[in-house]
Amino acid sequence: MPIARQDLENYIGQLLLTDTWRDYCPNGLQIEGRPDIQRIVTGVTASQALIDAAIDLNADALLVHHGFFWKGENACITRTKKARIAKLLANDVNLFAYHLPLDAHPTLGNNARLGEKLGLTGTHRFGDQKLGWLGELEKPLTLAEFTLQIDAQLQRSPLVIGPAEQLIKRVAWCTGGAQSFFHEAAQLEIDCFITGEASEFVTHLARESGVSYIAAGHHATERYGIEALGKHLASQYGLEHIHLDQANPV
Repeated sequence: MPIARQDLENYIGQLLLTDTWRDYCPNGLQIEGRPDIQRIVTGVTASQALIDAAIDLNADALLVHHGFFWKGENACITRTKKARIAKLLANDVNLFAYHLPLDAHPTLGNNARLGEKLGLTGTHRFGDQKLGWLGELEKPLTLAEFTLQIDAQLQRSPLVIGPAEQLIKRVAWCTGGAQSFFHEAAQLEIDCFITGEASEFVTHLARESGVSYIAAGHHATERYGIEALGKHLASQYGLEHIHLDQANPV
């Protein structure tokens, strides 16, 4: 049986506690489509390619981590933004987006799922709004061994700053573009920090602090939360769910 659009939004909002987060985009329904939802497609970013694929699959709703209407961006609906939104409206497809609430969810979130993928057991949180995770590997690995494990699990070669022979046990991580968290993380008696991207300063901080830094890809580290949310909704409401991974080297 289909679920009403508003009922689905209400359920996800309560599940992810969307009202409790300070975010720089709206979380929830961003583009309104048909009122009843039976088939959902999930993906990381509401790109034109993902929108087109969802429409080809006759989706009633597209759920993403990176949607539209970011704080500070040009509010005008022109060019690529116009094309994306026009396609959704013309085909009556709902767009739901969940950013920080999805990063942080204790079981379905990007950080929880990345930790599970990499064999990390989370024990504490840190950083702004406690978005960062802190945990340990079951047994220590050298940085070279840990890098190979990340490469195999994420199917993407990470950027690594640190000595290959360093033993890694205690790890902090935060998916996506959380390089600014490295300043705090490097003071937490950890061996390694993992996020998606790197900025110029991280090389120097890694070398001077003795904490290795791994940039494993913004997209690669955030593939798993939105898929987990889709699977959960399919199980909860008997919805059809299709996850699409649009390749992105960043």
